[in-house]
Formats: sequence, structure tokens, C-alpha cells
Amino acid sequence: MNMSLSRATLAIIPALAMLILAVPAPAQQSMSPAAPSAPVVQQAPVVQQAPVASQAPATSVQAAPPAQAAAPADATAAPGERDKLLKAAAAELKELSPWSMFKSADVLVKAVMIGLAFASLVTWTIFIAKMIELTVVQRKLRAALAKIAEARSLAEAQFALGAKGSVLASLLAAAMREARLSAGISSDAGIKERAASRFSEIVRAEARRIRLGMGLLATIGATSPFVGLFGTVWGIMNSFIGISKAQTTNLAVVAPGIAEALLATAIGLVAAIPAVIVYNHFTRVTKGYMELVSRASGAAGRLLSRDLDRTHVSGGQHSRATAAE
Repeated sequence: MNMSLSRATLAIIPALAMLILAVPAPAQQSMSPAAPSAPVVQQAPVVQQAPVASQAPATSVQAAPPAQAAAPADATAAPGERDKLLKAAAAELKELSPWSMFKSADVLVKAVMIGLAFASLVTWTIFIAKMIELTVVQRKLRAALAKIAEARSLAEAQFALGAKGSVLASLLAAAMREARLSAGISSDAGIKERAASRFSEIVRAEARRIRLGMGLLATIGATSPFVGLFGTVWGIMNSFIGISKAQTTNLAVVAPGIAEALLATAIGLVAAIPAVIVYNHFTRVTKGYMELVSRASGAAGRLLSRDLDRTHVSGGQHSRATAAE
């Protein structure tokens, strides 16, 4: 019995040893498939992406020939289009110069521009002429007033002035004429009243003469902007007609016509602004000159009054001398 147990034990011990040795082998076998399975999972996306990557180059390869085919066409067309754009830009620059806009404008707009340019020329001509005239007459009148400042009678004042044609000489001549025509009339008030009437006529005539041309300046200054605006409206109307015919609102089509129309307004302002400034300047200068004329009229009236007083004094002395005899 003991022998059988010992034999059984001896038989079991090797079996257990075999089992212990055999257990790691399956575990290693079970782990060894897991290790290769992980790379398989990682390689699976690569296998799926490989066709996509292979398809992308295929599409790019297929798209490349049209791009390569279009490139020569663009290379050949680009220089021609560039030249056309440069020529169009140069042509627009030439068209938008003032002289070219004037030449390409409508006939009516051209007539408006020419009329406004002539009005501007008239304004500057009047300015130069009136400036010279007013300067000369003011200097002459001041010199004449200085010469007769110490005169005691009309005859002495005329002798001091000489034969110079000035408004003061005309006033003195009118006073002498009225005194001569009123000889034998004892009413001094009537003589002075008639002489003052002659003086006012001379002053009004001088005012009309010195203001000659100022009415034209006022007309140019008041109407030139509206004349230019008329040309602008006409030009813009023609531009819109051209837009409707061309059936486009492109700025390159609209801009030249509108620029031509606005040129008329610009010329109108160029004619009107100097005319208004010159008119206001001459209004002030003319007022100063007319004050000098009024002073000359008063000087002539005072000389006439002195002559009349001397006549009465000498007449009274003569009558007293006659009565004494």
C-alpha cells in the first residue's frame, strides 16, 4: 500500500512539473498573437489611406494637363490685355484734359464756354481800364482842389486851373456862366439856386461817366454762374442719353461727358467771381471819387457866393458915392 502510494506520488510529481512548465507556454502563445494584432490595427488605416493617396495624385495628374494647357494661353493673352489697358488709360487721360474736353463737348456747351471766356476777358479789360481811369481822375481832382484852395474869386480860380479839362473846371465855368446870365438880378438866392442846379447836373453826368462799365461787371457777376449751369445741365443730359444708348453704367463711359459738362460750370465761376470782386472794389473807389466831386461842387459854390457878395458891396459903395455927390 505504501509502495503503491509512493509510486503514485512519484507519478504525480512529474505530471505536476509538466503542468507547471506547460502553463507559461500557452500564456506566451496568447500574448504573442496580441502583440502582432496591435500592428495590424495600426496598419489598417494606412491600408485604407493608401488608396485615397493614390487617388489624389491621379486626380492631380488628370487636372494638371488643363492647367498646363491654359498657362500658355494666359502667357500669350496677358501682354495683349496689358497693352490694351495701358492704351485705354492713356486715352482717358488725354480725354479728361481741359482742351480735349472742350473739343469733344457738344456745340451748345462749346458756345457757352466761349461766351463765358469772352465775359472773363471783358471783366479783366474793364478792371485794367477803370483802375487807370480812376487813379488819374482822382489825382487830377485832388491837385485842382489844392490849386484853388487859396483862390478868392471865380476868375482867380479859373486862372489858377488853366485850360485843364476836369470836373472842377466845368463847375467853375458853369458858375461863371450863371453869374453872367443873371447880371442885373438883385436876388442872390435865385442865382445860387440856379447855379446849384447846374452843379447837380454836372455831378450826375460825372457819376454816369465814372460808372461806365460797372453795370456790365454786375451783369457778368450775376449771370455767369447760371449760364455755366445751363451748359452743365445740357452736357449731363447728353451724357445720360449716351448712357442709355450704350446700355451701360460703366464709369469710363459716364465720366468724360460729365467732366465736359462740369467744365462749363467751372468757366462760369472763373468769369463770375472776379467780376463780383472787381465790381465791389470799384463801387468803393467810385464813392470816394464822388466825394471829391462833391467837394469841388461846394468849392465852386463858395467862390460864386463870394463874387456875389463883392458885387453887392461894390454896388453899395458906388450908390453911396453917387448919393454923396
